Amino acid sequence: MYNTAVEKAHIEMSSLADLPAAASVLLEEVREEPIVLFEGPMGAGKTTLIKELCRQLGVKDNVSSPTFALVNEYEAETGKLIYHFDFYRINDEREALDVGALEYFDSGSLCLIEWPSLIPNLLPDHYLLVLLQPAAEGEARTMIIKKV
Repeated sequence: MYNTAVEKAHIEMSSLADLPAAASVLLEEVREEPIVLFEGPMGAGKTTLIKELCRQLGVKDNVSSPTFALVNEYEAETGKLIYHFDFYRINDEREALDVGALEYFDSGSLCLIEWPSLIPNLLPDHYLLVLLQPAAEGEARTMIIKKV
């Protein structure tokens, strides 16, 4: 699914204190690509990273995982919209289509997508892929950013 990805950054985070710097690196890449996919096991920190991204973009709303709503909308400090998706609980891609996922993806707005592997046929041709891998113990994480 991510065969054509080119690595843009590889960041080792030893604790949550490293999260703001890692999010800042990701924000530099987001300026060129508004679709961002977040992959990693449960508890890897996908939503936590998205919260930090939104904080740095000046979002004043409460940022939380849209596990049941499938999509949350936030407004950045600039007035631009940010869409946060969580497809963990969907049974098939039709559910994503029913919430208008393709329209959101085509909107030009920043789209932050958790569990994109559950909607492989709906993903656009170009996006950033953020792979999060927790260490065996503790808060350490590896974040790899790839461009597809």
